[in-house]
Amino acid sequence: MKGTFAQVRSYERSVQLLMANQFTINLGFYMLMPYLAAHLSGTLGLAGWVVGLVLGVRNFSQQGMFLVGGALADRFGYKPLIVAGCVLRTVGFGLLGFVDSLPALLAASAATGLAGALFNPAVRAYLVADAGERRVEAFALFNVFYQAGILLGPLVGMVLTGVDFRITCLVAAGIFALLSIVQIRALPARRSDDAVAGGRGEGRESTRSQWRGIIANRPFLLFSFAMIGSYVLSFQVYLALPLEVRRLSGEGQAGTTAVAVLFAVSGLATILGQTRITAWCKARLEPGQALVRGLAVMGLAFVPLLLATAVPVPEAGAGRWLLAAAPPTLAALLLALGTMIAYPYEMDTIVRLSGDRLVATHYGLYNTICGIGITVGNLATGAALDAAREAGLPALPWIALLTLGLACAAALYGLYRTGRLAAAPVVKPQPATV
Repeated sequence: MKGTFAQVRSYERSVQLLMANQFTINLGFYMLMPYLAAHLSGTLGLAGWVVGLVLGVRNFSQQGMFLVGGALADRFGYKPLIVAGCVLRTVGFGLLGFVDSLPALLAASAATGLAGALFNPAVRAYLVADAGERRVEAFALFNVFYQAGILLGPLVGMVLTGVDFRITCLVAAGIFALLSIVQIRALPARRSDDAVAGGRGEGRESTRSQWRGIIANRPFLLFSFAMIGSYVLSFQVYLALPLEVRRLSGEGQAGTTAVAVLFAVSGLATILGQTRITAWCKARLEPGQALVRGLAVMGLAFVPLLLATAVPVPEAGAGRWLLAAAPPTLAALLLALGTMIAYPYEMDTIVRLSGDRLVATHYGLYNTICGIGITVGNLATGAALDAAREAGLPALPWIALLTLGLACAAALYGLYRTGRLAAAPVVKPQPATV
């Protein structure tokens, strides 16, 4: 960890602040969101479909607005969007603990989602701008802080929610309020080159024209669709893997412990190994090769679960718990490894395919495409899990996920071999004509 912090200190103050900000953002988010469904269904006594609606509105308002958030960041600068997102999440989290009517809950949930759509593309584009040629290493460090927040947030939330969920909401809102103040006072203003040129009246494009240009960027779109599988696979740490643990171990303390181990292994592996793995990859692999190998590892992560389906399930005892815990934990570890290999180069490839123009907008569209893919992929995964249970074919979902990972790796290999992952030529915007 000393080496990690030494690397962080080698960057500009703005980059250091962005990494600390991302840790804090995830800390506040994950101390509240894992316990929101229980609050809505338990404390407020809402029906299951209402709980699903409230959570769905949050996800839709974030994924659906990423492109808008990215475009606004490129137009008006990164700092205003980061601050606006933090302020909006302060309001949303504060409301979630104290309102009980459906319209108010939907408004609060939408606010928390929109907040993410505002600051996420802006943070990544800002990091690209200030990290310069070291952006691959910067994104590796960024992922360490990102995962640390995910790991610590639920633990803090568990303690606070044990007292009162409203306290959790207030603390989470307070974190984002403090973060807003820190951004205003300490984060330097930063605008994309496109925004600066537009402000001088040099080649200013309309937002619609910019979006048309991005949609016409075929290599970028092909890359975005090929990477959907990585997000579907990594999300199984929250969906298929815990369900498999519960299927074998039951709903008691043993199952809860196994799920906790699964999450801890995934987060700790990233915190301890990300920078070393990125350094190893950079010394030996081209970016396209790292992406292909990362996706292949993520697909192969489901092999332990596939093999475990051939093992007779013990009636009870330590053997049953090990069968429930070990294959999913190994799968989570391999998913983390694949993500560590691919993630920094994934973020870098988006920048290269954008031609270093409208970076936040490209990140926004990329997140929207992958977000839609996650929704569709999770529906398909859930259907595969149900079908496997009804047909008595426990291997079915793991075969499907393995196939998805290898197919996406093959698609990326095709893009790499044909040169479509290379940097796009920088095209200067033309002045708008009347």
